[in-house]
Amino acid sequence: MALLLNIETATTNCSVSLSKDGETFALKEDNDKGYSHAERLHVYIKALFEEHNIESSQIDAVAVSKGPGSYTGLRIGVSTAKGLCFALDKPLISVSTLEALAHQVNTDNGVIVAMLDARRMEVYASVFDANYNEIREIKAEVLDADAYAFYLEQGKVYFVGNGVEKTKTIITHPNAVFVDDKLPSAREMGALADLKYKKSDTEDVAYFEPYYLKDFVALKPKAK
Repeated sequence: MALLLNIETATTNCSVSLSKDGETFALKEDNDKGYSHAERLHVYIKALFEEHNIESSQIDAVAVSKGPGSYTGLRIGVSTAKGLCFALDKPLISVSTLEALAHQVNTDNGVIVAMLDARRMEVYASVFDANYNEIREIKAEVLDADAYAFYLEQGKVYFVGNGVEKTKTIITHPNAVFVDDKLPSAREMGALADLKYKKSDTEDVAYFEPYYLKDFVALKPKAK
């Protein structure tokens, strides 16, 4: 059975888990509304190994949330994952941040819109059916009152992620269901990563880059 280390840093939630054969059995995460992944990520990984008496060499692969999301968060998570893979000579697996986020919603019908907050009234979003099959690709899109109207007219639409807060101020359709206070977590990564591991669907450790979706824009510091 595959033992995987899963790393999620696409948002303010610094999240690490261990999974065996697709089942998550250990999780350590913290969302303090800020980005301190550089200080906490390695500490969390070490703590998980120690708490469960696991040597780092015992894992079969490292899975990382590939984005979209925070440029800085993704860069730290991917750099850490790649460093571990190089050091331990283990394969690297990438997991879609929005696909894992969608798995936080359980429904028998309707669709799921997994969305992450971007600048201003923009979100990174993808649409999934009730079986978590992606039915619309990831886009960076500006929200308006008609956003997702096609899906809303057909049935329930479950919005999940930190893009929900501003979405529910714009979309008022009765079929809209807002799942509050959810962020991507390494908890949902284990099952998705295990499927890829079994198919040997891995990344080139040397050349893999996060899926930023948009180019990073550095803002000029404000004058004091």
